[in-house]
Amino acid sequence: MSELAAAKRIVVKVGSALLVGAEGTADAHWLHAFVADIARLRARGQQVLVVSSGAVALGRRRLALAKRALTMPEKQAAAAAGQSALMRAWEEAFEPHGLACAQVLLTRDDTEVRRRWLNARATVDTLLGLGVIPVINENDTVVTEEIRYGDNDRLAARVAQMIGADVLVLLSDVDGLYTADPRRDPAAAHIARVTRLTPEIEAMAGGANATADVGTGGMATKLAAARIASAAGCATVITIGHRPSPLAALEAGDQRATIIEPSTTPAAAYKAWIAGSLAPAGSLVVDAGAAAAVRKGKSLLAAGVRGVDGRFGKGDAVVIRDDAGAEIARGLVRYDAADAARICGLKSDAIEPELGYTAGPMVHADDLAVQPSSHGQPKG
Repeated sequence: MSELAAAKRIVVKVGSALLVGAEGTADAHWLHAFVADIARLRARGQQVLVVSSGAVALGRRRLALAKRALTMPEKQAAAAAGQSALMRAWEEAFEPHGLACAQVLLTRDDTEVRRRWLNARATVDTLLGLGVIPVINENDTVVTEEIRYGDNDRLAARVAQMIGADVLVLLSDVDGLYTADPRRDPAAAHIARVTRLTPEIEAMAGGANATADVGTGGMATKLAAARIASAAGCATVITIGHRPSPLAALEAGDQRATIIEPSTTPAAAYKAWIAGSLAPAGSLVVDAGAAAAVRKGKSLLAAGVRGVDGRFGKGDAVVIRDDAGAEIARGLVRYDAADAARICGLKSDAIEPELGYTAGPMVHADDLAVQPSSHGQPKG
């Protein structure tokens, strides 16, 4: 599979039905084979993140909760009891390969509130830069119905969007999308590739896997996740996960899958989001040197900022204007308005003595969307 081989960043979602065995404990045999798969990708320079279910299922056994629908407080208690068991299982699987993993617990606000999104992205980027495998799960111990993802397929798509992943792999109990549920319709045909998610394609998805004792997702949630990923420039692969080393089997062509193509690139999707989807909370006026640098797509340094307008917080969108008042770019600012005003005109090494901390440039190049007219092209 060329998409997997060429990807720089890969997010793999592992469901409870794969990770938790029939006795309610982690399936060590499957885990060790899967981690060998990840180690192979890491050895050739690819970055891998795992979105792992299983805390509630493992905690249910630990707390001797009967197999029935759990109340929200019971789910939270089970998650609290099971999360340590889940991470221990992952750590024991990674250790023989000399790989470290780190727990990252997220709620929906962490991928939808800009300030928290920036903080979460910075943490995950740092872990990846250190060669660590982030193991991500929803923070079920504190999440409520109003702010929860509800399934880790959607969480995995938001993580892929947040870190600019190239491929999202959703390991499932079926080997991809069919024209109908293959467990009920033996005439259902497998669909190997989807170029665009249409209502007709989405209508082929059924509900959750009614035959499983754990997990909340089904094909419908996987297609919903694929829609999020596609808009973020990330391809989605839906395939069966029960066999050992499913990623190696995919690359070897020994395992069927459905590939849902991205509708753009990760960088273009992110820049478009900044440029058109966020209401600016303020503006920064820059000098001629900074304006020229920004027009070339370079980071905006505090030294080039001459004025601050608005009451924005860290992570908010701001308009960047030249000294004539023309808009040249939009970006996500790394300081709140009060601190930004304090460091206007300061060189980078003077920021920490002034504020007691530094968050880098005022607006990083990665978080900057330059207006087309700034390149001498007409708007619209």
